[in-house]
Amino acid sequence: MSQVQNGAQRPLLSVRGVSKLFGSFRACDAIDLDIDAGEIHALLGENGAGKSTLVKMLFGILAPSEGEIFWNGDAVSIANPAVARRLGIGMVFQHFSLFEALTVAENIALSLDGTISMAELAQKASDLSRAYGLPLDPHAHVADLSVGERQRIEIVRALLQNPKLIILDEPTSVLTPQEADKLFETLLKLKAEGRSVLYISHRLEEVQRICDRATVLRHGKVTGDCNPRDETPASLARMMVGANVAEVERPDMPTGGAVQIEVRSLSVPARTPFAMPLRSVNLSVRAGEILAIAGVAGNGQSELFDALSGEHPVADHAAILLRGQPVGRNGINARRLLGAAFVPEERHGHAAVTGMSLSENLVLSRHASDKVAYLSGGKLGLVRHGILRQATARIVAAMDVRKSGEDPVAGSLSGGNLQKFIIGRELDRQPSVFIVNQPTWGVDAGAASRIRQALVDLAKAGSAVIVISQDLDEIFEVATTVAAISEGRLSDIHPASTMTREHLGILMGGLHQPGDAHAH
Repeated sequence: MSQVQNGAQRPLLSVRGVSKLFGSFRACDAIDLDIDAGEIHALLGENGAGKSTLVKMLFGILAPSEGEIFWNGDAVSIANPAVARRLGIGMVFQHFSLFEALTVAENIALSLDGTISMAELAQKASDLSRAYGLPLDPHAHVADLSVGERQRIEIVRALLQNPKLIILDEPTSVLTPQEADKLFETLLKLKAEGRSVLYISHRLEEVQRICDRATVLRHGKVTGDCNPRDETPASLARMMVGANVAEVERPDMPTGGAVQIEVRSLSVPARTPFAMPLRSVNLSVRAGEILAIAGVAGNGQSELFDALSGEHPVADHAAILLRGQPVGRNGINARRLLGAAFVPEERHGHAAVTGMSLSENLVLSRHASDKVAYLSGGKLGLVRHGILRQATARIVAAMDVRKSGEDPVAGSLSGGNLQKFIIGRELDRQPSVFIVNQPTWGVDAGAASRIRQALVDLAKAGSAVIVISQDLDEIFEVATTVAAISEGRLSDIHPASTMTREHLGILMGGLHQPGDAHAH
């Protein structure tokens, strides 16, 4: 437990006046933070609030520009992650650093000092994983594991270093509700042993459920310190953004709209050894409907998006129909010309070219489908810059995109603001079919609320919307109908009003064959 000095309990970790400057920009500004032994401490804030910068300083990836860090009351300099691990600090990152072709034990060995044999390491990892309720086969190849099992590797790898403090960054973003419950059990076990957890999450309900205290950052400064159980999700969100976050107006269940997109027995073989094949996917979405497809990452979401968007056309032309027309072998532009719009999961380099301006990114996505509006001068075409600037300004205003300058490069925007622009760029076309993969991935509460409301408004205006998402809060906020994808198979489609989180979690886990859909 915490050291006791002069009759008072001393924090395990103290941060005093810590700042981090990048040029003249203060990513963290005079932050004070205490974490006690045996507590689960939440670190909350919008995108760009300074959370990642702070924990990178605690783990030795970045050096503070100002201020001090104390460990058990002693000032320390954490020069690199090896120093952090020796002190007793472990970290599990949001994006896993695992080699898919290696086994569980081989991946764990890469972070250790090499003085232990592989056989002994495999046994220790197996014993530790069982002790903490995180079962793992040390001889399994990572490529064969679910995302939840991969996260267990990262946690076990951290626990093998016997840390006193574990930093977890968005740990439940890739888990089913059932897997998240198991993780919470593990965290409470760590707490009972006197270990501490610094817990970063956008999911405020789970912060209230498991965290003892919360520190809130906004624009690099600490704006609040509270017991999250004394707050509501709304009050925590208000502390994070400095204002009330608008609630999304729920969509209505459409009645009698025409089918806008239909998929019939779509099967697609895996394109790479680690890709997921699609297995006889069937769906139809009517005008005014929002179909949300839930799933743990790596279960075929990207492959389904690629097939629906035409980024990777499929062999069976009639397997995908847009407004009644077969388009399976058509590419993206042909599908756009039929009134469809698409937003992929990855913002940087896929949905937008970060080194190009917002208006240039706009013309990249519209040069074929809207050539009359934006291009002139025959086959090669000259860009109509005035019209393009007007369209860019219209999108920026509609989606409240915060930017520096009139037409900045896409890479200068924060992740949330770039996502708002990318989605607004497609919504501006008023598509009859809109398909988006992970619409608010890594986006803060304010931006997420605006994006979700825009999707609902589009459906209310008569479009068919498909949302592929790992965020169950998002799914229940926007969906009129819900399905789950697991190992490339899509479950039956259910009205969102009849679906529970537990039932959806079961479907995400793979019990989704017709007739099994209501199995518990």
